[in-house]
Parts: sequence; C-alpha cells; structure tokens
Amino acid sequence: MGVEAGDVKDAASLKDWLAAMLVDGSGFCDAVFLAQAHRAVNADDDAALHDIAELAAAFVPSRERQLETTTQGRAFIEIARAAWDCDGLDHAVTQCAGAIVYPVAVGIVSAAHAIPLAPSLHAFLHALVSNWISAAARLVPLGQTDSQRVLAALEPAVAATAKRAIAASLDDLGSATFRADLASLRHETQYTRLFRS
Repeated sequence: MGVEAGDVKDAASLKDWLAAMLVDGSGFCDAVFLAQAHRAVNADDDAALHDIAELAAAFVPSRERQLETTTQGRAFIEIARAAWDCDGLDHAVTQCAGAIVYPVAVGIVSAAHAIPLAPSLHAFLHALVSNWISAAARLVPLGQTDSQRVLAALEPAVAATAKRAIAASLDDLGSATFRADLASLRHETQYTRLFRS
C-alpha cells in the first residue's frame, strides 16, 4: 500500500492520496458503476444490468481487490435480503449471473428499494472514503482528530465526484491512479498485511 512505499505518511499526504483515488481512480469508477446499475434496475433493463455487472467485475485491477469487492457485494446483498428484502431484488441479482462487485450491489439494492440515485451515490462515496481513512488511521497511524479533518476536507470532492458520476456514462470510465493500482498489486504479496486489499 501507499503507506509502506512512503507515499502516505501523515494527514496531508493521506488527503492527497485519497483525493486522487476518489476523483481520478477507483472511487469515480465505482460511482459510475453504481449509477449505471441503479439506472438499469429502474429501467428494468436486464441485459444492461448484466453487462454493467460483468464490466464492473472486469474493471477491478488486482486479485485481492477482486476478492474483497465481490465478497462485500455478496455480503451486502445477503444482508439486504435477510433484513430488508423487497420485490425485484432477487430478479435484479439473478440478472447479473455471477459475482457482483460492491458498487453494483449497492446500486441494485438502492434502486430496488426506490432510494434515489443522488443520495445513494453520495452515501456510498462518503462511506468509501471513511473506510479508506479508517484503514489509514491504523497504518500511518493517525489520531481521530486528524482522521476527521481528512474526511471533512474530502467532503467537497465526495460531492463533486457523486455529481460527476451521475452525469457520466460507461464511456467515461477510466483511472489515472497508476501508483495506487500498483500498490494494490504489490499488496497481494506483501509480507505483513492488516487488510485483504
């Protein structure tokens, strides 16, 4: 990860690293996949949902990240079915015909429950950044105050990325966070790891 390579060593470098991942990397791409899955469910477009789920799974840059996001996606759907099931959820999940990555799962569940796209997307990105900060707080390490300062500083980027993803199409997908992707690949074979990805 970026911490072991020395790219992330304090609150300021963490904020810069996460801003890049959010705006120009996996954060934006995941947001686009969530938005597109949400729209496909709302439009009852089973073929589009299948294609989106397949593309989103193929877009994950590393094996460990693939395992993480499909495990999260499966768990999110299973919890939704067990605690908050609704009409249409099983049908949408079946259309994906395979492993479902986490952002697609969130798009499916939020659409099936008629939760509007904009707040679903904002909540997803806010939670994503919060999880990234939580991991970094233990690795850097950072205190709670610095962690909250980073989260507050990134909130405008969260809102802007959500807005951008709503307007984006699948043709707008792309990542420019090569160092983060390489760190993810190296993380698979890292000797000491606290987290899966």
